[in-house]
Amino acid sequence: MSRLLALLSVLLFATTPVAAQAPGVSLAPTAVAAGPQRTERIEAELVSMSQWAAPGSTAIVAIRQEIQPGWHTYWRNPGDSGGATALEWTLPSEVSAGDIVWPLPERQRLQTLMNYGYQGQVYLPVPIQIPRDARPGTTIPLVVTALFLVCSDEMCVPDELTLRLNLPIRDGAAPLDATHGAAIQSVVETAPRPAGIEARVALEGGVLRLTATGGPLAGLEPGRAWFFPFDSGTVAHAAPQPGERGPEGVTLDLAPGGRITASGLTGPIAGVLATDEGAWEIEATPGPALSGAGGGAALDLSEGEASGEGVSLIGFLQAALFALLGGLILNLMPCVFPILAMKAASLAGSAHDPKEARRDGLAFLGGVLATFFVLAGALLALRAGGQAIGWGFQLQSPGVVAALALLMLAVGLNLSNVFHIGAGLQAAGSSQLSRLPGGVGAFSTGVLAVVVAAPCTAPFMAFALGAALVMPWPMALVVFLMLGLGLALPYVVVSLSPRLLGLLPRPGAWMERLKGVLAFPMYGAGLWLIWVFARQAGEDALGVLFVAALLLTLGLWLVGINQARRAEGGTAVVSAVAAALAIVSAIGVSGAAVSLARSESNAGSAPAGALASQPWSEQAVRAAQAEGRPVLVNFTADWCVTCKINERTSLGSARVAESLAATNAVYLIGDWTRRDDAITGELERRRRSGVPLYLVYAPGSPEPRILPQLLTEGVVIEALEAARP
Repeated sequence: MSRLLALLSVLLFATTPVAAQAPGVSLAPTAVAAGPQRTERIEAELVSMSQWAAPGSTAIVAIRQEIQPGWHTYWRNPGDSGGATALEWTLPSEVSAGDIVWPLPERQRLQTLMNYGYQGQVYLPVPIQIPRDARPGTTIPLVVTALFLVCSDEMCVPDELTLRLNLPIRDGAAPLDATHGAAIQSVVETAPRPAGIEARVALEGGVLRLTATGGPLAGLEPGRAWFFPFDSGTVAHAAPQPGERGPEGVTLDLAPGGRITASGLTGPIAGVLATDEGAWEIEATPGPALSGAGGGAALDLSEGEASGEGVSLIGFLQAALFALLGGLILNLMPCVFPILAMKAASLAGSAHDPKEARRDGLAFLGGVLATFFVLAGALLALRAGGQAIGWGFQLQSPGVVAALALLMLAVGLNLSNVFHIGAGLQAAGSSQLSRLPGGVGAFSTGVLAVVVAAPCTAPFMAFALGAALVMPWPMALVVFLMLGLGLALPYVVVSLSPRLLGLLPRPGAWMERLKGVLAFPMYGAGLWLIWVFARQAGEDALGVLFVAALLLTLGLWLVGINQARRAEGGTAVVSAVAAALAIVSAIGVSGAAVSLARSESNAGSAPAGALASQPWSEQAVRAAQAEGRPVLVNFTADWCVTCKINERTSLGSARVAESLAATNAVYLIGDWTRRDDAITGELERRRRSGVPLYLVYAPGSPEPRILPQLLTEGVVIEALEAARP
């Protein structure tokens, strides 16, 4: 009986007129307090995407909904029952509000009904036009009365809340709001929009056959697809939508709704076509089926959301396999070379003690997996909290880069016998590398391997990590751990194989010489990180970091003096105190260097290179396309070794420069050295979790061609020629 009453209540609301969203009302704002308002079922707040708005600009604000578990609100077309969220604005004169930018809804099945709506936290962005004569230094009060129909499986309650935001007015471009800006921007950028898709619809034998081709649908992988109509009565929402893939698009067979059943197909049908790869607005005009929209694999009819975020078992297994392959290849990338050399030397040291070799191999694997678990957990937690970050996010922090540079210096000094860890001086002449004893040292080497591997992205990693970031967190963690398994696997296989261990040379004096040689890759890694820090933080901070490095070197040298004195049986109080003071001072001075880091607004400019370039933005891409010019986009970062190799060997070549000139192409650089939410959003749209990413746009084409992560001159030139008007 309770479910019957729930169905009757939502059906009654669906037939009740709902106030239309007013685009702008010239009324004095009512006395409403800013901040969140709540009922037992929902908390709502009017929030801004940016910290302020400039005169004459269009500001983006949003209705933030925090919906209690077990309840939901509705999309613009609620489906078989319910009602869309309605807004009534009270705004100062000459300030106007646009339409809601609706994010893609979820399909919510209630017995025989299918509704479209939202659960949990939802942002409904709305553009606000600011008058040109708005005075900087003032605030504009924005007041909206929001009517939410909040429903559970048992009942529906119309909740009306009046929300207020005092929007500051200032000159200049505004940064994102620290709390809500990234989340609102993500909704605005990923909300369904037209994408050059051509669509036709025909009523054949009581079935609406919808065909769509072109744009992002060309070459789409088989999976789920669903059509969300804008208007009720167009299709039967709860009916299955079977269909098939074609080389150029998709075909869906829809059950007609009540309006079309009664009156026939009298005009175009508009809505959102959602697939596992993305969602786009389409308008299907009456006409015969489009060629290339069918003839391929049948679409998946599972109830999972076809919203670009659906994860099938096959997709999960594919991402895990690609992560394993990416981890294996990561061993060959330049940023891992120093640690790879340390692993090889350590393995040689224990090669003829199988028990020790097995222990070290498994401990190294444990260090790698534990570090990947921590990094992946932090990444997923921060993204769940609304942060726009991706793989390598820790290296966007000057503080982390400075700490890693000093760590590389310390490791190099240890390998140079300036000081010793674990073993005393008695081990200096032995065949053992000076390192932490036993499995602890192998575990620590695994941790260090993951830390320095972060700047590199190997083939297969981009797909795997990009897919992981839209999976449920347990699946995502498995994908990250598979990447770690791939990184550690060669070392573990050798350590567990007596035959392979027997091929390694026996320990001897050569290992001491090798240890000294291995110090120099560590020094090189430290110098590279210092260069990255300089790019992030500026010359003044670089000078202070040099002082910190000098103090750290002094402190560790004094540690070695202290160890030598104690090995001779003497006291070493003075050297111990001096070493502690120097190391503590180094930590303090490095903190001062980080505090001098220049602000984000002055950092992250496009890196210098052999090619003339401009900073990337969506507006720059559209402007170049409007001029009929191809566009080459390079998303890079100074800490990304793969990026720098591509820029030196391929993008910086004379032949590529000639091709850019011959095709009249525009070269844009998106610099991700420091955090940039706009670039992060673009990476996510391309199903990537980090850099490098290379795109080539042809004039008039909304979707780019994605180039391989490891470039050659020929690949770049061929892509530019193909994009020539």
